[in-house]
Amino acid sequence: MSDKKSDMGVTDVAFHNGHRERLRQKFLDGNLADYELLELLLSFVIPRRDVRPLARGMMKQFGGLYPIITAPIEKLMEYRGIGRNTAIFIKSIHKIMLAGYKCELAQQQVFHNERGLLNYCLLLLGGKTREESHVLYLGQDYRLLSDDLHSVGTNDWAAIYPREILKRALELNAVAVLMVHNHPTPNTTFSTDDIKITTVVRDLLAAVDIQLLDHYVVSGGIVYSARNMFLLN
Repeated sequence: MSDKKSDMGVTDVAFHNGHRERLRQKFLDGNLADYELLELLLSFVIPRRDVRPLARGMMKQFGGLYPIITAPIEKLMEYRGIGRNTAIFIKSIHKIMLAGYKCELAQQQVFHNERGLLNYCLLLLGGKTREESHVLYLGQDYRLLSDDLHSVGTNDWAAIYPREILKRALELNAVAVLMVHNHPTPNTTFSTDDIKITTVVRDLLAAVDIQLLDHYVVSGGIVYSARNMFLLN
């Protein structure tokens, strides 16, 4: 009986090792499904367990890779089977992606890489449970000088201080500004108050020849643009 159990253990190890090697090869071939990509990631931090059920369960509960990556670390740790180290590992992937996009925005004009700019905003604010307001300051060549966390508020409000934005823009010698904030409630676009404060900031900056290029709202995996919605006219 013990020999049989031992043989089954060897078989299980061989199966898991073979399966993970197949996952790695599928990754190199560019053929991984999203849940398999998550499974591959989890296999590096949970090496002694079959993580396929865990990956599939997370994909079902969170709704995809993006919601998993951007979820707060506390939310990840609430999921059965995800410990502190695994949650930190997942969030480190998030931070690496965010840093990569930020580096790109500092190296080329932001609207030469608008997809990268929108992805940066999504990664920056997606999954947040409280509203955050960020201000991106751009230099003479419209490259990113600084992304400042302007304020953190509640689940439906974050303060914006126009004079502080102007002061910081002058300090950095910025020629343009982008405002970004999130709405934790999915699929909610600009509120009346959002539009009013955007207009105030636009006019205050324009008085010293600094342009407010846009104001973005991140909500439910969507980036809403004030300019595209003709709210800056």
